[in-house]
Amino acid sequence: MRSYSRAIVRYPRLWSGTGTSLGVFEHERPLGHAVTRPARLAVGVVSAGRVGSVLGAALTRAGHTVVAASGISEASVRRAERLLPEVPLLPSDEVAARADLVLLALPDDTLATMVGGLAATGSFRAGQIVAHTSGAHGVDILRPATELGALPLALHPVMTFTGREEDLERMASCSVGVTATEGDEAAWNVGEALTVEMGAEPVRIPEATRALYHAALAHGANHLITLVADCAEMLRENGVGNAERLLGPLLSAALDNVLRHGDRALTGPVARGDTGTVRTHLRVLAERAPDVAPSYQTLARRTVVRARESGLLGADAAAEIGNVLDDGRDTR
Repeated sequence: MRSYSRAIVRYPRLWSGTGTSLGVFEHERPLGHAVTRPARLAVGVVSAGRVGSVLGAALTRAGHTVVAASGISEASVRRAERLLPEVPLLPSDEVAARADLVLLALPDDTLATMVGGLAATGSFRAGQIVAHTSGAHGVDILRPATELGALPLALHPVMTFTGREEDLERMASCSVGVTATEGDEAAWNVGEALTVEMGAEPVRIPEATRALYHAALAHGANHLITLVADCAEMLRENGVGNAERLLGPLLSAALDNVLRHGDRALTGPVARGDTGTVRTHLRVLAERAPDVAPSYQTLARRTVVRARESGLLGADAAAEIGNVLDDGRDTR
């Protein structure tokens, strides 16, 4: 774990008291001195959606106080009642004005408008921490708050949220992509400390990498759901019962293997150079699942490249598979 001592010097108002709420400070403690811990912060959550409610509850569990939240939809109100009991629901500008830590848990495309609006209404002030949870953005989008003296952070939990209590327990096994102002080590440490307090593992994401980072996560997680749903649907529509039970062990093993072993986990007809099987797959997909055939071809082409680069597939076999995928020519 990185040293947090520079954050104490640079942002002294964020650190006070004694105790052991963050064990990461224990290695820095001089003999006979108490452990330094983050001050208890007044947290404002904008808004009480699935992510905001869960992170607000996690910060409450860490000893901070959620002083207000915003929520308009009926689902948000119910979620706040369940995860943030007795927290008043107020307009966004009032929530931000009351908080030491403003947590902006908003859709990617609405974040800039909200930040600009809150800055224009004087809801931000010097000394606040203003953090958003968007994966797609770094801290540049918080510039209106930064110009008013706030400390900007991007804290993106790398997990899916249901907005229920079990999400709190899942925080213990997830990472949070942390971005702070480049060169401001103390600010990075503040973001990491808050992440650790919520029970998660901080991972530094440079500002310039943020968009690619989010694209990689979306490609892996969101498109995986599409891929698995397509597979299950093909099986069900063609008379195979309990498709999810059939796929579960296979897909779980494949995911575990690739995370452990990378490209060496590749198996199947493309990795083996089995052109006949690939040709059959293309034919039956064209006949019975034409909507899925293009994604099969695209992923198979990418699999050829990875299998070739990792040494699993020879040059000749890769060329043969490529020909079959490109135009269906018989290479025999």
